[in-house]
Amino acid sequence: MTDSSRNSQGARPKIPRRLLDGVLLLDKPLGLSSNDALIRAKRLYRAKKAGHTGTLDPLATGLLPLCFGEATKFSQDLLDADKTYEATMRLGIRTATGDAEGEAVETRAVTCDEAAVREVMTRFVGDIVQVPPMYSALKRDGKPLYEYARAGRTVEREGRAVRILALEWIDAALPDVTFRVTCSKGTYVRTLAEDIGEALGCGAHLVMLRRTGVGALTLEHAVTLDTLNGADEPARDAWLQPVDALLSTFPAVTLDAEAARRFAHGQRLPLNALALDRSACEAAERVRVYDAAGRLLGVAKAASGVLAPERLVVSAQG
Repeated sequence: MTDSSRNSQGARPKIPRRLLDGVLLLDKPLGLSSNDALIRAKRLYRAKKAGHTGTLDPLATGLLPLCFGEATKFSQDLLDADKTYEATMRLGIRTATGDAEGEAVETRAVTCDEAAVREVMTRFVGDIVQVPPMYSALKRDGKPLYEYARAGRTVEREGRAVRILALEWIDAALPDVTFRVTCSKGTYVRTLAEDIGEALGCGAHLVMLRRTGVGALTLEHAVTLDTLNGADEPARDAWLQPVDALLSTFPAVTLDAEAARRFAHGQRLPLNALALDRSACEAAERVRVYDAAGRLLGVAKAASGVLAPERLVVSAQG
């Protein structure tokens, strides 16, 4: 019996790729790496170009914004954005990785009560210093830290300043404590759990992590791979958000036809010559720029009296 999906030479025909621009808010499942999730979504959409906006560990679930086409130019803005997570830590056990994937390396009695946990958590709100975990992708001498860890080596790491904007108690059935945290980029929630455990004198590790927000984007509007897999192409495309969904925190400015033409070709524009609020633009520093038809042209810096193109949308450069 012949396989009708193969051509006369026995090779499967290449799937035609689409030029696709937009943002997909994916609800990443447990056990799948961010890159594997990206590959599956890219295949479902038959997209030529795609990327994600910061990794989630396989143990973690939740919001993973995926960028297609022109949206990939603005992914860095989400890498720099604050993140919100819901997490559960288990007191009394430290693991090699700081989460449930690693083997237990120390067990201690949990003698604290709910009030003590709540009090200690308040100490971690604000600017704190974290020592990055050995099981992380940070590099030392060109090699990821996790490679040293898997070889049984521990290397010295410098503490890094991060900011915990909010740390809210959700529930507890000791030794498990569930909380919500909003934090700056570079924050390791499993390290936060370990540090809280140390402050309580019993140690801790993370057993659940779910990302619910990235910048202004939320899990509320996300879709699962299973849903996408069961949908036809028009239904999948309906889940895509426009490129400027990544830029909603930037003030919007609109240019007239001539200024839009010059901006789309990379020219710097004097703010005094534009019908814009110069002080408001310069206070924001970065703005998203549209033409009179509401078409996104790109992102610009507004400083020293000039609107300077930073990243442009190719489709707007006609």
